[in-house]
Amino acid sequence: MKLSEIVQYLDEILKVREIPDNSKNGLQVENTGDIHRIGIAVDACRECFEAARKSKVDFLLVHHGLLWKEIPSITGHLYRRVKTLIEGDIALYAAHLPLDVHPEWGNNAVALDILGWQKGAEFGDYHGVNLGYEFHFSPPLEKQEIKEQLEKKLNTRVISWDFGRETIQKGAFISGAALSLLPQVIEKHLDIFITGEPSHTWYWQAKEARINVLFAGHHKTEILGVRELGRHLSEKFKLPLEILDLPTGL
Repeated sequence: MKLSEIVQYLDEILKVREIPDNSKNGLQVENTGDIHRIGIAVDACRECFEAARKSKVDFLLVHHGLLWKEIPSITGHLYRRVKTLIEGDIALYAAHLPLDVHPEWGNNAVALDILGWQKGAEFGDYHGVNLGYEFHFSPPLEKQEIKEQLEKKLNTRVISWDFGRETIQKGAFISGAALSLLPQVIEKHLDIFITGEPSHTWYWQAKEARINVLFAGHHKTEILGVRELGRHLSEKFKLPLEILDLPTGL
């Protein structure tokens, strides 16, 4: 399979040129052009690249890539990461916000599918793009039951800010680090906000607004999309898939 075919396909289905983002989405590092094994991971780090090389992966799809808005000099740890890719003949493709928002393979859509919660309206305006979804429970669910479902179905450990009501009817889900969108949760009078990781900055605002916030893990909520998209690519292009699950504990 040719690298150019996979890249063209991903660029089209993810609309990487249409969605504004600080990440340089798309192909970040190429290889010599032939692909035999696909790998997926959340983070573009040296440990991931070394694991990919050991597993003979030559196309690596990640959520957090190497290149962002400001392209740095290729020195230090970045040089060592790129060197590992080139020596392993591994192509690197990054899909950040385009993967978050995708209605089928996106982190948020996949999470709600796994949880068995019906997707409501798109939610979480970020530079004109809605990142996640609202959800509604009928009948309402107890907050503890929601925590238990998250931990069991997403295989994670939930951190909770228990500032609101115990019985939950409506909320929003956005993977990763989305606490900066808390004002939108408050404005819509939602009962609960579920995202990836906490931030000291927003603690008091959540408490004073009496909003429950659950944190299901940045890594745990964002391996969902790359894993599902990797499975799709593996099936479509008839290539073996390697899942490089390297949790950070966050």
